[in-house]
Amino acid sequence: MTRDQVLGMGHVALVIGGDSAEREVSLRGGEAVARALASLKVQYSVVDGPRRLLEQVAAGHYDRVFNLLHGRGGEDGALQGALRIYGIPVTGSGVLGSALTMDKLQTKRVWQACGLPTPPWQVATAASQAKAMVETLGLPLFVKPAREGSSIGMSRVDRIEQLGPAIEQALAFDERVLVERLIDGPEYTAAVLDGQVLPLIGLKPARTFYDYAAKYESGDTEYRCPCGLPEAEEAALASLCAEAFEVVGASGWGRVDLMVDGQGQPWLLEVNTTPGMTERSLVPKAARAAGIEFEELVWRILKTSRSD
Repeated sequence: MTRDQVLGMGHVALVIGGDSAEREVSLRGGEAVARALASLKVQYSVVDGPRRLLEQVAAGHYDRVFNLLHGRGGEDGALQGALRIYGIPVTGSGVLGSALTMDKLQTKRVWQACGLPTPPWQVATAASQAKAMVETLGLPLFVKPAREGSSIGMSRVDRIEQLGPAIEQALAFDERVLVERLIDGPEYTAAVLDGQVLPLIGLKPARTFYDYAAKYESGDTEYRCPCGLPEAEEAALASLCAEAFEVVGASGWGRVDLMVDGQGQPWLLEVNTTPGMTERSLVPKAARAAGIEFEELVWRILKTSRSD
């Protein structure tokens, strides 16, 4: 990038933290992004949380926003809508894509309506629904709060007596819970950057599933990039993920998670429109495999900022 391009970004607000359940992940990623912005010589200020950001935007302090807030309040369309009113460009998806993908249930409903494969599911609002759900979906199952990320509140259920407590745990984070049939097979993730699907990453956690500890704490997850699939098969999965990203209105950058069963059938799980940017995060790993170092990745994400 040229000096004029850097100056053209103006004063960038790097918004991190907030008060969602994913605050710590955001803070960690923010440290890495701040170092990259400084190295790129972009004028930036770090702002903690959406309310403080909007106060400062209203006062005319910033020209654009690098959004690294995870979860509700920063990733669900609320911040994007407020910034649109002020005409301030923000990285990542707009209002529709952010709101839709924050809700895993609505994402799955759109995919289903578009004929894209996603595991069968039901919606739980009480632990008393457990028996009926096992009768319909079978076992094993995954239980997830509808609107949380980083595997927060998520459980794997292998026995019927585990489902009620798992629903109760997820209800502590959201009033609606997704109970989804478990897909037995390898897990992959596809990073999307400005319309390009980066090399897929294969995930092999040492624990029962890719939970919060596996993502950010334990260091015992195996990441395969290249993912080990034949070129044609990886290309087909990348095409599916690109379509899955587009039909839910996502744009800019993000990540699509999926699994492949024993018959080779892929199953879409969810879209993340503000993925993590920590030292363990998946998008930087995929970018590196594509020859994109971290500073360039940060610059390219910044270039996705838009105000429409």
